[in-house]
Amino acid sequence: MSARDAILARLRNAGPSSDRAAEARRLVETVERPHLAPAPAPETFLQALAGPTLFATHDRIASPAGIPGAVGRYLAGQALPAALYLPPDPFVAERDWSGFALHDRCAPDEPAVLAVARAGIAETGSLIFDTGPAAPMLPNFLGLHLIVLLRVETIVLHLEDIPASPALPRAHYWVTGVSGTTDIEGQYVRGAHGPRFLHVILLDGE
Repeated sequence: MSARDAILARLRNAGPSSDRAAEARRLVETVERPHLAPAPAPETFLQALAGPTLFATHDRIASPAGIPGAVGRYLAGQALPAALYLPPDPFVAERDWSGFALHDRCAPDEPAVLAVARAGIAETGSLIFDTGPAAPMLPNFLGLHLIVLLRVETIVLHLEDIPASPALPRAHYWVTGVSGTTDIEGQYVRGAHGPRFLHVILLDGE
């Protein structure tokens, strides 16, 4: 018997088609989610964020008034000047940024960029962004340090729990950790396709 005949024989004897149809239905109807530890979504998200593959850091604040202070702490900890690109989002623009040099245009070598995420996923530590007039996409890929503001109530446990965007955005994208590649001689290089550092400011209050 040839190899071809052997393969065809195994396919013919694989069992009744009803069994295969039942298995197909089970795969489609069953939601296969990874097991997550029984912890609140924000804590699970932060654990994923600090994992060895994401290389991200975080801070937590209790009110929007603390946004500039959290940004300042991060920049000082990285030995960076108090300067950054600020998106045209009224939620962050109306805070007290005295003492900062704010840029309304993002240079290709911008040291620090602030962005506002629409949601976070605890399962993977991913950040969800929708573009819009107050949320341009390009600055989030140009800066060396990406600082992301994330509201705690927008964090969900699983990928499929992400709510639909309230309006159809021009672009919708996910960020999971810093960018990197091993294309060059098998050596891991951070920041190959975007920011080299990712810092999340988790906002606990309104």
